[in-house]
Amino acid sequence: MSDVVKRAFKYRFYPTDAQAAELSRTFGCVRKVYNLALAARTQAWTRQERVTYNQTSAMLTAWKKSEELAYLNEVSSVPLQQALRHLHMAFTNFFAKRAKYPKFKSRKRSRKSAEYSMSAFRFREGRLTLAKMREPLDIVWSRPLPAGASPSTVTVSQDSAGRWFVSLVCVDAFVQPLPAIDRTVGIDLGLTHLLTLSTGEKIANPGHERRDRAALAKAQRRLAKKAPGDGANRVKARRRVAKIHARISDRRRDTLHKLTTRLVRENQTLVIEDLSVRNMVRNRSLARAVSDAAWADFRSLLEYKAHWYGRVVIAVDRWFPSSKLCSHCGALKERMPLHVRTWTCGCGATHDRDVNAAKNLLAAGLAVTACGAGVGPQRSTPGGQLATKQETLRREPQESPPRRRGGSQQTVLLYEHET
Repeated sequence: MSDVVKRAFKYRFYPTDAQAAELSRTFGCVRKVYNLALAARTQAWTRQERVTYNQTSAMLTAWKKSEELAYLNEVSSVPLQQALRHLHMAFTNFFAKRAKYPKFKSRKRSRKSAEYSMSAFRFREGRLTLAKMREPLDIVWSRPLPAGASPSTVTVSQDSAGRWFVSLVCVDAFVQPLPAIDRTVGIDLGLTHLLTLSTGEKIANPGHERRDRAALAKAQRRLAKKAPGDGANRVKARRRVAKIHARISDRRRDTLHKLTTRLVRENQTLVIEDLSVRNMVRNRSLARAVSDAAWADFRSLLEYKAHWYGRVVIAVDRWFPSSKLCSHCGALKERMPLHVRTWTCGCGATHDRDVNAAKNLLAAGLAVTACGAGVGPQRSTPGGQLATKQETLRREPQESPPRRRGGSQQTVLLYEHET
């Protein structure tokens, strides 16, 4: 891991009327410049011409001098330049096949944000003042910045619920690898229990969306009855729905942060299953529950925290039959319907479905260090034979390697998870 770790610290703030008006104008100008530059680069691309960042910067200067776009001079120029840099990075990722073609920003659907570099803000004694503003922002410092840290960039945003946030990116010298420990854990993700560990511990699914489902449905019904358009009543109804969604996502994010931090601190190696969440949410019966569990967010948080603190995260192939494999003798059961939560193997061992799956995931992950095989996520091509298959062969020589069910990776696998 790099010695320098940059972290973004996000805080809520309450702007004055003048500050809110200035930021709203800045958001609109940033969106306008981004869309103009994207249109210019798209037209040039159809003519097989190349437009660089410097050329779009020159276009911005010309736009400011025109009578139609003279209002661009009323806001700070730094967020406008940062929007051009973001567009250039989007095209770089597109040509490198890491992302799709950039899309135009929408006034209603796109995220409202503006990024300020060091030349466009002043940070002194815990008071942040942005360019074109006389007073500092009224920030709620829910946690302190690292001692001696100085923000390199500041991003101001407003969510759909109308809340204002400021994100400060700075170097955190206190993020260091934790002392190595001799503890490994397999993690099986589910719906009734959010996590089941190979140690036998089960962590219940809080069901954050389920708790507010009635209130959310009521607010959405009221929104549906409002006349289409930008009327005041419809805006208020839409804001009520957004606040409920924000409350749900805040609770979910808080729970995932606490769980991932605890797992990373307590274990040296963490083994998870490589789930295709995008395909699983296509099942109408489980889409709501799978989305509320936020398995993809859990994995993302776990991986970057493990990288920070010197831990190892191993993703086992999604086709590995963790639930149908006996963790005691290695025998493979032919079928394992979802309603079967406890089963007995021919060797006499009785298994809890989820605990058994977590133990098998741990064994498959440890095969990485045992035989040097590659167990990795499907997003990248692992080198060598999958350790899951080697582990199965090593346990049960008379059995053939487990086959993939279905002929395509787009097949939605639900038999490994709870309903």
